[in-house]
Order: sequence, then structure tokens, then C-alpha cells
Amino acid sequence: MNLELNIPDKIFIVAEIGINHNGSMKIAKKLIDAAKNCGCDAVKFQKRDVETVYSKEELDKPRESPWGKTQRDQKIGLEFGEKEYDEIDAYCSEIGIEWFASAWDIKSLDFLAKYNLKNNKVASALITHESFLEHCSKQKIHTYISTGMSTMQIIEKAVKIFKKNECSFSLMHSVSVYPCPNEILNLNNIPLLKKKFNCEVGYSGHEASVSPSIIAATLGANSIERHITLDRSMYGSDQSASLEEAGLRNLVNSVRKIRECIGLSEKQFQVGEKAVASKLRYWEK
Repeated sequence: MNLELNIPDKIFIVAEIGINHNGSMKIAKKLIDAAKNCGCDAVKFQKRDVETVYSKEELDKPRESPWGKTQRDQKIGLEFGEKEYDEIDAYCSEIGIEWFASAWDIKSLDFLAKYNLKNNKVASALITHESFLEHCSKQKIHTYISTGMSTMQIIEKAVKIFKKNECSFSLMHSVSVYPCPNEILNLNNIPLLKKKFNCEVGYSGHEASVSPSIIAATLGANSIERHITLDRSMYGSDQSASLEEAGLRNLVNSVRKIRECIGLSEKQFQVGEKAVASKLRYWEK
């Protein structure tokens, strides 16, 4: 039995704010603060050009929300623009945490480019959008590619595009169910994807607890991404599958201890045990 575990020296932990800010810069900053205070490496948002991503028919549909009575009202209400992202960029720089965003269309991808971010993110919904993948990979920014709602063949096509354009990437194992039950998480996909594509593989989780992310880290995940919220009962489709600050702190602290706790794959009689042994092994005296 092989007991060697391929645990990275440093696991990049991303607090996914997404649209859990509910269109409020005050909430966004509180979430950024929570991520920083818990020891995360980065926060991530989502950026959409509403008129591009959704059809007029979809946007005209009725939907009650804090912003109005149509889907358009709700989508626009959740969307940050240049003013807000300028403020996010300045604030993250001020407190010392990275930020990036998953663009949901090419226009949004170009919008984010002005901020000279270190990372891009391809959401699971975009992994089959070949023109988007081409545009993204030609920016030559390290890109996290989520693999939810995908077959291995779909992932192979995306990887081929990024390799062709010589853009560095990490795959993110993900199951696009919100919240996701344990029995379909299939965390063994992490070492499977690492072996097949010879690349870094992370985990983007949508479950309600922290344990799957910790298990993912022990399986060799190079990065962990989890949605965060101020309160899981808040308005929003992603809130119930998100971690509040206490859960996020638990996750970060646990992941940071993994490599230290795993230690060596050989049995050792520790120095500290010898004094205990001298007291408890009375028959050896």
C-alpha cells in the first residue's frame, strides 16, 4: 500500500464572494475583510454583461426580488460595474489580499483585463464555450478552469485550447449541484485529473460543510475555492451553499495544518514519547 500523499507545500485558498454581495459594496467589503481575517489568499467575484449572457426573453420574465419584478431587475441589481470594481481593486490592495473574477462573457473578460489581475477563472458553465476559451487563453494569465457539468472529453478540449495558446492553467474539480450532497462529490477525481493532464488540480466546492474541502486537500488539491457569505439565510441562490466566517476560519486553519500533521510515512519513536514510556511501561523497569 502506497502511503505517500502528494500534498502541496502551499494550498491557494480562494474565498468566492461571487454575487453574495447582493449588489452592496458595504457587504462586499465585509466579505473581503472576513476572507483576509481568516487567512485566505484571494477573493473572487463574478462578472457578467447582463444583456450578453441572457436573452431578452429571459430578462423580461417576472421575478420578485429586492430590485424589482423582472429577471432583468434582479440580474442588474446583482452586477457591479467599473466604479465598484475600481473600489474593490483599491480596497484589496490596501488590506493586502488578491482578487480576481470569473467572467461569463468575452466583454466581461476584456473589462477585467484593465486591472492586471494575476488570475482568470473559467466557470463550469463556460467550459464548452470555445471562443471564450480561446480569448481567455490568449490573455496569457494563469487560469483556473472549473470542471463541473463536464465529461472527460469536454475537459480535454478545454485543456487542448490552453496548451495550444501556451497559457498556464489549473483544473478545478467541481460538481455543479447547490448545495452538493457528499455521495456525489467524487473527490477521487482530483488525483485522477492530476495524473491524466499532468497539471495542478484544485477543488471548487458547493457543499454546506468544510470537511470535503479538507479531504480534497489531503488528496493533493493545489487550490481550494469556497463560496462565502455573511449569513446563509440571506437572499441569493448561492448563500445556502456558502460558508459563514466561522466555517471559513475552520476550513483555512484545518487546511494549513494538513502537511504538518501528515508528516512522514515511517513509524518513529518520538523523543517526547520516551519520557511517557518510562512512566507507563512499568514492566520494563
